[in-house]
Amino acid sequence: MTTPKTVRADRVLVLNSGSSSVKYQLLDMSDHSRLAAGLVERIGEETSRLVHTPLVGGGAEPRERIGRIADHEAALKAAAEELAADGLGLDSPALAAIGHRVVHGGLRFTEPVVIDDEVLTEIERLVPVAPLHNPANIVGIRTAQALRPDLPQVAVFDTAFHTTMPEYAARYAIDVETADAHRIRRYGFHGTSHAYVSRKAAELLGRSPEDVNVIVLHLGNGASASAVAGGRCVETSMGLTPLEGLVMGTRSGDIDPAVTFHLKRVAGMSTDEIDVLLNKKSGLVGLCGDNDMREIRRRVDEGDERAALAFDIYVHRLKKYIGAYSAVLGRVDAVVFTAGVGENSAPVREAAITGLEEFGLAVDADLNAVRSGSPRLISPDYARVAVAVVPTDEELEIAVQTFALVGQAHN
Repeated sequence: MTTPKTVRADRVLVLNSGSSSVKYQLLDMSDHSRLAAGLVERIGEETSRLVHTPLVGGGAEPRERIGRIADHEAALKAAAEELAADGLGLDSPALAAIGHRVVHGGLRFTEPVVIDDEVLTEIERLVPVAPLHNPANIVGIRTAQALRPDLPQVAVFDTAFHTTMPEYAARYAIDVETADAHRIRRYGFHGTSHAYVSRKAAELLGRSPEDVNVIVLHLGNGASASAVAGGRCVETSMGLTPLEGLVMGTRSGDIDPAVTFHLKRVAGMSTDEIDVLLNKKSGLVGLCGDNDMREIRRRVDEGDERAALAFDIYVHRLKKYIGAYSAVLGRVDAVVFTAGVGENSAPVREAAITGLEEFGLAVDADLNAVRSGSPRLISPDYARVAVAVVPTDEELEIAVQTFALVGQAHN
């Protein structure tokens, strides 16, 4: 009699559910390879689009579906069908868990957790401080639970990495009773990226994360900075919401709070209109009409003054945070650029570091000009502080944290 072969459960499906989209990746945790990836966007519209990319063996062409996908349940079922077509179905015994990106975990969730009813209730309680993100994350979790009720579902929180901030960095200087009653404090976001990149930066330097102080600049359409001391976040630029901090694609970043009162009193704008202004019509797009740094640089090179001013404002804010976080850390071993702009815009990296030579920072023009998908140093040998580019991998970080929590027990 032949003994059935035991299948090792070493795969993790990572889901990132937005308000009208679902991103997914299937990873093999035995070697951290990607088996498939996909995106479902414009959920609920007639022009919904699913793009699925098989990654096993290489060379496979992406597959595309165009047509209405009514809701997140339909989106995940469509993604599951595409995975099944590649022999990677969600019913596979090799699937150990589903890891969910959850934007806001408040103070309770300082690390990944297996999702149960109590966890879901707490994530729902945090909706008032993450109204754009947590509801979509919850929909994704409930849909995945319905598809695989037997499988561990793990929440990995954007805010978790920043819960190590000391109280004097996390508190706003407002009435304590009011702040506590309404959970008003600085939480920070992009935590999976900052955790991954700060750890990879230490590897690049050939040192342990516990021995390294790093400033991480996560520069995408959303942007945030963090000061990481010995592997622990001690300061970050985003606050109660992702609006605070750096100049972003469509968000203002730091602004005098009284601007909101002024707009309400003088311009007659409603709270909702001001919210839209600061989150969707500000930042680079508000300054020059573009939020794509490639297009802004093209315009700068052609002499466009509005684009040049937008670029200068963007870089000026970066310099302020590099300087401030150098003071917070006391000793800086590396300044690290990551995410879409940070990884791909040599002019942003050069401009942000130029003038900071007294801080021990410098950029080598030739190294900075190299385009690569690998972690790399772009500072000259004589620089006291390393400047690096480290491509982020939030999906891998979510998968690693998910598998660390459930993989051993599941096998």
